[in-house]
Amino acid sequence: MKIDTSFCCFILFLVLGSISCVSALANDGVVANRRSLKFSLGDENLGSWQNELSETAEAPGPSSEGPELVLAAKRTKRPDILDGFKRYRGGWDIANRHYWASVGFTGAAGFIISVLWFVAFGIVLVVHHCCGWRINIKDEGSPRSQKMCLIILIVFTCAATVGCILLSVGQAEFHEEVLHTLNFVVNQSDYTVQTLRNVTEYLSLAKDINVAQVFLPTDVMDSIDKLNVDLNTAADTLTEKTSENSDKVKKVFSIVRSVLIAVAAVMLFLAVIGLLLSVLRHQHAIHIFIVSGWLLVAITFILCGAFVILNNAVSDTCMAMEEWVENPHAETALSNVLPCVDQKTTNQTLSQSKRIINDMVTVVNTFIYTYANTYPSHSDPYYYNQSGPMMPALCYPYDSELRDTQCGDQQVSITNASLVWQNYTCEVSASGMCITPGRVKPEIYTQLVAAVNESYALQHYTPPLLSLQDCNFVRDTFRTITSSYCPPLDHYLKIVNAGLALISVGVLLCLLLWVLYANRPQREEAFVKQSLPVKDRSMKSSSNNHSHNSSSDVTTSNISNGV
Repeated sequence: MKIDTSFCCFILFLVLGSISCVSALANDGVVANRRSLKFSLGDENLGSWQNELSETAEAPGPSSEGPELVLAAKRTKRPDILDGFKRYRGGWDIANRHYWASVGFTGAAGFIISVLWFVAFGIVLVVHHCCGWRINIKDEGSPRSQKMCLIILIVFTCAATVGCILLSVGQAEFHEEVLHTLNFVVNQSDYTVQTLRNVTEYLSLAKDINVAQVFLPTDVMDSIDKLNVDLNTAADTLTEKTSENSDKVKKVFSIVRSVLIAVAAVMLFLAVIGLLLSVLRHQHAIHIFIVSGWLLVAITFILCGAFVILNNAVSDTCMAMEEWVENPHAETALSNVLPCVDQKTTNQTLSQSKRIINDMVTVVNTFIYTYANTYPSHSDPYYYNQSGPMMPALCYPYDSELRDTQCGDQQVSITNASLVWQNYTCEVSASGMCITPGRVKPEIYTQLVAAVNESYALQHYTPPLLSLQDCNFVRDTFRTITSSYCPPLDHYLKIVNAGLALISVGVLLCLLLWVLYANRPQREEAFVKQSLPVKDRSMKSSSNNHSHNSSSDVTTSNISNGV
C-alpha cells in the first residue's frame, strides 16, 4: 500500500488501506493489482462456516446492486487540465488522474501569479539596475508625500506581520489536528488488529478440544489451523502497514510544518528589517532585501496555491465520505477500495457462527449427560470414580431459530461455565482416579474450558469481524472523521491560506515601496531643507544672511587696513 502522490489523502490512507485489510475474514495473499489490501477465503473453510464464509468473501457486495452515485459531484465540477479544460464530472475518485488534474487547477491562480510576479518584477529590477532607469514620484520631496509613503509602508508591513502570525498559529493548529486525525485512524487500526489477535487466540484453543475422546472433525481442525495462519498474516501485515504509513504521514507533515514556520519567520524578518532600512535610507542593504523579497514572494504564492489544492482535496474527501456513509448501498468510487458484502450474506455468516456455537454446546453436554453425571461401572473405560453433586449442563445461547435464549436454573452460561465447573473438579491420584468428590478430572475440565472458550470467541468476536466485513466499522470511522475531524482541518487550512495571502500581498507591496524609497533625494541637506517648516527655513536664511554680512564687513575692513 502506497501513499498517494497528493498528501491530502492523509484522511484515507489508513482507513481505506488498513480497514479493507480485513474486509473478508481471511487472506490468501496481497492482491497485486490493488493499492489496498484485500483478503479472501478461497477454498478454506471452518466446519459449517464453509459455504457462507466463501459466499461472503466472494459476494459482489451492495455496490453491484445499488444505483451508481457520483461522490461530491457538485464540488468536483472543475476544469480538467488533461481534457482540454473541459468540466470534470467524475466526482471524487483518488484513482482517477483527471480528478487530481481538476483539483490541481484550483491552485492555478497562485502559480500563475507567482510566475507573473517573478517575471515582471525581475524585468523591473533588471531595467532599474542595468539601464539606469529611475522611478520618480511627483512631489516626492514634499513632506506630505514622504509621510504618506511612510504610513502606507508601515500599514503594509503590519499586514505582512499579521499574515505571519496567522500562518504560525494556523500551521500549529493544523499540524496538531492532523496528528489527532492520524492517531484516531491508527487507533481504529489497532482495534482491528486486536480483534484479529483475540479471534486467533481463541480459535487456537479449538485444537485442544477433546472431551472424553469426542473430537471436532479433522477437516474442521485443519481449517482452524489455516484460518489462524491467515488471520495472523492479516494482523501482522495490518500492523506493519499502519506503522509504516503513519511514519510517512508524520514525516511529510513535519516537513510541511517546518517549511511554513521558516516562511513565517523569514518573511517577518524581511518586512520589519526592510522597513527600518527604508526609513534609515541604507540603499545598498535595501537592494539586497528587495531581491530576497522578490524570490520569497514568488515562493509564498506557490505555497498559497498548493494549500488551496490541499484545502479543496480535503473538503472533497470529507464530503465524499459523508455521502458514502449516507448511501451505503450505492456504487461509488469507494466500492473498489472497500469491497463490502451485502447485509443478507453478512447475516447468514452470523447465523452459521451461531450454529457452530450450539454444536459446541451439544458436544459438551453430551459428555456431561453421558459420562460426568452418571455412575459407570468399574469396567467402563470412562469410569474414574465420579461422585458428588450433579454437574450443571452448558446453556444453549440460541434456540432452534437462532434467537437469544435465557439460561435455566440448572444450566451455566458460556461466560461463567469455567468458574462454576471448577467446583465440580476432583483431585486425581497417580492412577488417574478421583480421590475427592467431583464429576470431572482436571484433564477433562481443561478440555471443557477449551470448548467453552471457542464458543465464547465465536459469540463475542465474530460480530466485530462482521462489522469490518460489511463495512459498518469503516462507515462508523468515516462518520466520526467527517463530524469531528473534517471541520477543524478545513478551518485551520483556511487560516493558513489567509496567512499566506496576507504575507504575499503585504511583502509584495512593501517591495514596491522599498524601490520608491531607494530613489528618494540623495542629499541629506535637500531632504532636511524640504522637510523643515517655513519658520525654521526663514530663521536659517536670516542666520545665513547675517553671517554673510559679517564676513563682508571683515573683508572690507581688512582691505582698508591693507591700503
